[in-house]
Amino acid sequence: MTTFQINVPQHDLDDLHDRLARTRWTPQLPGDGWDRGVPTDWLRETAEYWRTGYDWRAREEQLNAFPQFVEEIDGMDLHFLHVRSPEPDALPLILTHGWPNSFVEFARTIPLLTDPRAHGDAAQGRAQAFHVVVPSVPGFGFSAAPRSTGFGIPAVAGMFATLMERLGYDRYGTQGGDLGAYVAPELARLHPDRVVGVHIDGGFGFPTEADVPGMDEAERAEWDLMQQWMSGGVDHHALLRAAPQTFGAGWHDSPVALLAWHAHKFQEFSMSDRPLFDVIDRDLFLDNVSVYWFTKTAATSSWPMYEGLARDAGRPRFEWPEGQRAVPSGVYGGGSALMRRLAERDNTIVHWPEGNPGSHHFIAMDEPAGHAADIRAFFAKVRDSQGL
Repeated sequence: MTTFQINVPQHDLDDLHDRLARTRWTPQLPGDGWDRGVPTDWLRETAEYWRTGYDWRAREEQLNAFPQFVEEIDGMDLHFLHVRSPEPDALPLILTHGWPNSFVEFARTIPLLTDPRAHGDAAQGRAQAFHVVVPSVPGFGFSAAPRSTGFGIPAVAGMFATLMERLGYDRYGTQGGDLGAYVAPELARLHPDRVVGVHIDGGFGFPTEADVPGMDEAERAEWDLMQQWMSGGVDHHALLRAAPQTFGAGWHDSPVALLAWHAHKFQEFSMSDRPLFDVIDRDLFLDNVSVYWFTKTAATSSWPMYEGLARDAGRPRFEWPEGQRAVPSGVYGGGSALMRRLAERDNTIVHWPEGNPGSHHFIAMDEPAGHAADIRAFFAKVRDSQGL
């Protein structure tokens, strides 16, 4: 394996600042707040901070504090973080980020998982610490992009399984949210002899049209509310399924276009009416946008929507994560009685908490302490039940 350090050339950083300074700003359309998209004043202020206040070199140094590597798997270079715990009996754990996110998603969770004692958690027990592996999904960040169509979730899971095997981890847990909520159970489906448990941020148990005939009156009312929620916002699945090359041209050439796209999705992914930077730290958000900009991956990261999230690649439509019964599963944010009933139909649910903190889809960025605590709680149950 080749060691890796982020080292953005100075001319790329200068080019970013120059493009930001020369932005041709769109006029603000009539309307209130974010009704028609990212407000121009908000975007202009954030872009100016990205240019003059945000310190990429300092953030680059912080990210480089995590040991990073590149390994060729299936003919593709896979970038990953590998942070070992000082605890001798730590459980190996692979974390998979979402879209439009990157390995940056877990920057604040990793230290809490690898060395909880150093962060105020004096609790004893092997389940309290993890050897953490965070790959950049192919097409995202510093990993190579898929070279052909037909690349799907099973391919990612297969690469990650190979990575864990080469790292010497015979038994490990899987965790993820958003796109990661598809990869984590797929790893268990492929290798139930290696994966001890699957923890996702959320996604198990969402109903589909096929479930409607079996719903009672209260569940049908809940279904109707879900449809209203799902129909809001920009359907990025439809957009990127139709023309990722077209839209990618703008995100690739204009940092403000990329910034606006990420801001729009991060704001939509909020589960509260609070301003985005009251929920997600501004510098952490810009870390993620910067990774996309410097690695030129705004378009290459679109393959989950273009190819579809079904297990069999080539079915370009949205589907919720499929369950598996091979190993136990748990979620950070469970959901209603309806969702639990449907989740238990396809999964062996052993962890379904209520009231976990958080007000954003990317919970690891919003509530890293709560996220780490819930991961530990789930895998404590798993290890106790399996005698690990």
